[in-house]
Amino acid sequence: MDLAFLNPLYEQSGPWASVYVDTSQHAEDTPHELHLTAQATARDLKEQGADDATCRAVEEAIEALRHSPDPHGRAVFARSGEVVLDPLLAAPPPQGSLAVWAPLPRVAPLLDLAGEDPVAIVAYIDRRGADFELRSALGRQKAGAVVGRQHPIHRTSSADWSERHFQLKVENTWEHNAAEIADALAVCQDETRADLLILVGDDRERREVHDRLPKRLEERVVEASHGTGSRLLDTEVEQVRAERVRSRVAAELDRFRASRTPDDEGRAGAAEGVPALVEAAREHRLQELLLRPDGPDLHREVWIGEDPDQVAVRRTELQVLGEQNSWSARADDALLRSAVVTDAAALSLAPVLEGTGDDTPAGGLGALLRWK
Repeated sequence: MDLAFLNPLYEQSGPWASVYVDTSQHAEDTPHELHLTAQATARDLKEQGADDATCRAVEEAIEALRHSPDPHGRAVFARSGEVVLDPLLAAPPPQGSLAVWAPLPRVAPLLDLAGEDPVAIVAYIDRRGADFELRSALGRQKAGAVVGRQHPIHRTSSADWSERHFQLKVENTWEHNAAEIADALAVCQDETRADLLILVGDDRERREVHDRLPKRLEERVVEASHGTGSRLLDTEVEQVRAERVRSRVAAELDRFRASRTPDDEGRAGAAEGVPALVEAAREHRLQELLLRPDGPDLHREVWIGEDPDQVAVRRTELQVLGEQNSWSARADDALLRSAVVTDAAALSLAPVLEGTGDDTPAGGLGALLRWK
């Protein structure tokens, strides 16, 4: 997950209100339920020590969702009476709404709730052209259409010379339309930065478009086996998107495992466990954090200073470094702050946990490192 959008959270000091609101239950009484959630969240934050202005800002932000609830939910990050960031969620919070008042924003849940959400272009192809649809966890929307040559389209079964000539024109029309669709699909992918291109249609029509797509898109292309309008197609699209997430996470986990072995200079390309990760964070060597949501080290106590690279396992370490002010924080919050400000990435291992056994980062926290 690219963490750049979180930068505004680390341009100002805390403490922070971090709220995850579940809006996935759409019913007649949803506005009333959100009203109650807004009030309960403000009370919860107040009991945790949040200032009145921040409680009001969060309450108003949740109240505003009553008019157009999001498909799954929203995160709200606020401080000093101001909502600084409120990203949409691609999945509802598994334990319902959550509110936390802490020295640092609680952003780790975003890795599962708003992180790996592949965007797919579904291309509904026939002999006359194609319709494009953009799919993500937030829904679907039209993404354009291609209208190719309309005549001639259909073959005949006659064997005389004039009919064979007609069939050749049909072939040329199909080839022309397939090329037009492929060109438009490549442009659409370039504009939307879609992760997947899912081709829907008859076998031959899909294949002709597939063969004409640029080689750079080959790894993104999937040919759907179910036809246009099928409920099975919707299921297949979601399965394709989920498999893309699993494949990417599995590849990064494999890279982490391989990087544990030191190179010829004795430097390992991976680290795990809080002490090693804290040291890497202080030296700006984090390349990509890997987090296992149920890992015990995520909520292990570390100490932080005002600057992101001021992080230590023990408070006395910060004092040795000359830091006058320090606060207790969760390890995942502190390491994610370091990752954001040093342009590192982060990834949740949740999509592959069932098949990985115990061979994951110790304590649930690991990182791929950079040495240059």
